[in-house]
Amino acid sequence: MAMRGSAHFLALAVFMVIGINMLCNFHGVTAQFCQGTALSEIRAICDKSVAASGPEVPPSSECCSAMKLADLPCLCKQFTQEVEKVMSPKKVVDVARTCGVSAPTGLQCGSYKVPPPHA
Repeated sequence: MAMRGSAHFLALAVFMVIGINMLCNFHGVTAQFCQGTALSEIRAICDKSVAASGPEVPPSSECCSAMKLADLPCLCKQFTQEVEKVMSPKKVVDVARTCGVSAPTGLQCGSYKVPPPHA
């Protein structure tokens, strides 16, 4: 009896992952799973600071909190041409560094290659 319940739970979990993946792809953000904060959450919380267009805007404390939980190298792998229409990978890296998050030199973040930090 417990095995059948486990099988139902597993099937439900698989369908949920597929549904989330489809939903994220529909909105232009890949559904690769990273530990910590997802790229879509960074976009929502840090919107003005990471927007593809517009001036540089210092991150809010909420934005920095989200960035500190994010796996930056994993997030950078999610930058597609579609994502770059709404989010700037350069601004994401700059915001991460402003918030005290390490951004390794040479990391490829979408079309942006992370330079050495400013001295």
